[in-house]
Amino acid sequence: MWGFIKRVWFIIRRPSAFFSLGFLTLGGFVMGIIFWGGFNTALEITNTESFCTSCHEMRNNVFEELKPTIHYTNRSGVRATCPDCHVPHDWTDKIARKMQASKEVWGKVFGTINTREKFLEKRLELAQREWARLEANNSLECRNCHSAESMDITRQSKRAAEAHERFLFTDEKTCINCHKGIAHHLPDMSQELSQQAALPITPTPALTYATLQYLDANRNE
Repeated sequence: MWGFIKRVWFIIRRPSAFFSLGFLTLGGFVMGIIFWGGFNTALEITNTESFCTSCHEMRNNVFEELKPTIHYTNRSGVRATCPDCHVPHDWTDKIARKMQASKEVWGKVFGTINTREKFLEKRLELAQREWARLEANNSLECRNCHSAESMDITRQSKRAAEAHERFLFTDEKTCINCHKGIAHHLPDMSQELSQQAALPITPTPALTYATLQYLDANRNE
């Protein structure tokens, strides 16, 4: 037994070319598993609501606004967390979004929105950036839970059913075009809406269904 242990130890200390290749391959395989496991663990940790709200910028602003909404609490107990709406579920898209979001660390370091006043000042810009992202990917995060094919418009309000049939089912618009502010307060858009109200109303992709309703109401006043 002791002799066997000595032979194994000798091979490990002075392996032949054959054993060197074997140990190298096995070592690389083990290290690969450790790296991959660590990488995915870190990825999942940064993909949780607790991580998102660990910064006071998010915890004291948008997270507080989420709590009264149906996405946070509802009769069925199905809850959408930050990454459900702001991080793609597909692995490759998720990695791309994480790489893009890494630039936001600089905002944290330099205190870009570290006060309520700074946050409100930048809010419209931040919201427009996220709206553009969701519009570009056809509201992918929304569609991970909400399926147009499974939607029963007979159980919806008349206005919602008409909007879905006219815009969603025809692919003329995507979820975010009409459902801005569904989970967070809308930024102050009074100046932009006032400018649009002064112009002739032309239904274009740039104007949402809700915006057209607003402009019609103000035009008639």
